[in-house]
Amino acid sequence: MSELMPNEGKMDLMEVDGVAYLRLPIKTHVITENDRIADVVETYAKPYLQEGDIVFLSEKSVACSQKRAVPLSEIKPRPLAKFLTKFVYKSPYGIGLGIPETMEMALRECGTLRILFAAACSAVGKLFGKRGWFYKIAGYKAESIDGPTPYTLPPYNTCVVLGPEDPDKVAAEIKARIGNSVAIVDVNDLQGKVLGASDPTVDRALIPRILKDNPLGQSSQQTPIGIIRRQTA
Repeated sequence: MSELMPNEGKMDLMEVDGVAYLRLPIKTHVITENDRIADVVETYAKPYLQEGDIVFLSEKSVACSQKRAVPLSEIKPRPLAKFLTKFVYKSPYGIGLGIPETMEMALRECGTLRILFAAACSAVGKLFGKRGWFYKIAGYKAESIDGPTPYTLPPYNTCVVLGPEDPDKVAAEIKARIGNSVAIVDVNDLQGKVLGASDPTVDRALIPRILKDNPLGQSSQQTPIGIIRRQTA
């Protein structure tokens, strides 16, 4: 069994409120719709687990195993989707809903009325110098949609990946297999959020702080799973 090492440019330890946490990324094969995510976690992570460890995995790996990666060629954006993308903030950390294909999937996932209402609230927010109202109204289904980027791992560099279905349920199912608590996270180089937690002991506010520098990486690291291990003095 090989030793787990941090990804290049990432720290193995993160200190939060005076407590140090070891973050251990785990390399896997490219996860597809042919995989069962609980099997993947059990195969790759379970051999390394210790009592008290928390397993965290990327929301994209869960979504891809649920057939929620949609090729761009299969998405035909409606005129409304093309129009709404003009008003989306273009983040340097990802496409978000900034292209017609991702906006089209947001309309399908969240409903046209909700997206229109979110867009209207966003416009009002901008008048007052406020950002982020769109996603607060549209919800996590819109926020967790990932578009293709040049650094995205193939074959997902030509896909729109939706957020995972029932992330709390999936996390609980994985915990039942491995015995340790599980968090399904949406973490990038800008922010983080826990989308699914296996049980109430998973601190949804603390984990994003532990993972704030995105130890799993954003591109070819191929480490969709990781372990959080609290360090004792």
